[in-house]
Amino acid sequence: MDTKIRGTLEMTAAMSISGTIGWFVIASRQPVIDVVFWRCVFGALTLLGVCAALGVLRGLRSVRLMGIAALGGVAIVANWLLLFAAYSRASISVATAVYNTQPFMLVGLGALFFGERFTLTKLTWLGLAFAGVVLIVQAKPDGGSDAAVIGAHYFSGIALAFGAAFCYAVAAAITKKLAGTPPHLIALVQVCVGIVMLAPFAHLMHLPAPASAAGLRTWMILVVAGVVHTGLVYILLYGAIQKLPTHLSGSLSFIYPVVAIMVDLLAFGHRLHPVQFAGVAAILLAAAGMNLGWSPWKTQGRARGARAVR
Repeated sequence: MDTKIRGTLEMTAAMSISGTIGWFVIASRQPVIDVVFWRCVFGALTLLGVCAALGVLRGLRSVRLMGIAALGGVAIVANWLLLFAAYSRASISVATAVYNTQPFMLVGLGALFFGERFTLTKLTWLGLAFAGVVLIVQAKPDGGSDAAVIGAHYFSGIALAFGAAFCYAVAAAITKKLAGTPPHLIALVQVCVGIVMLAPFAHLMHLPAPASAAGLRTWMILVVAGVVHTGLVYILLYGAIQKLPTHLSGSLSFIYPVVAIMVDLLAFGHRLHPVQFAGVAAILLAAAGMNLGWSPWKTQGRARGARAVR
């Protein structure tokens, strides 16, 4: 199979699987901190096997790698906690849309700490994303049996999604310091940090009973969240990134929010107002423009130049 086709299939699978994580979080009916803890446990077991098979575990001897990866792990685990908590408050659709403001958080961190400059193009996409957020938060989603609960906590869910986006941007900025390090190894360190972070707070004395049908279902959901949504997704994602040009992997990453919105509608009946759909579209368009390096101003300039030549 052609390398590019294989990479496209891997990226599509990774983003499609990632888009379903909201259902697993809510369907588990477990405290968010427990969901993230067990995701880290089962994810660590999966990634440990992968790293051992790839022969990259010797990288753990590097104190610098361990320290930087662990710091990124704190941010990525905080990101999961905040995002998962946002699902039950603002709905999966809204939380995912707001979460996709993360590229702009990363741009802000780059300007503050790495001396990167804001350009007119970046400010344009930032303005469009901000307009999208305004459209989303000015009305609550309709439908779903828990619509009243969502309404009571809607704005706190928005804030949690923003916090998750910021934590992800911090993790991405930290990971830049580990260029050349096997990504599966970074992921392994991160989930191990999550285990250490959350073990004192997880409800380990009140585990679901595997002997009961409900308990067995809960454990199956938690195992899938760790093995599939963490271990398998990391393997597919990083395998795809190595095979695809940046613009293509960036384009395919938007499968994730589309799948998440569809899951929210089909599984929980959460419907967005038309104006909120417009807000979601604005955020995703702005994020695509930022990730893929689109520049509406340059395009317009070239168009004017072409007309002048004619």
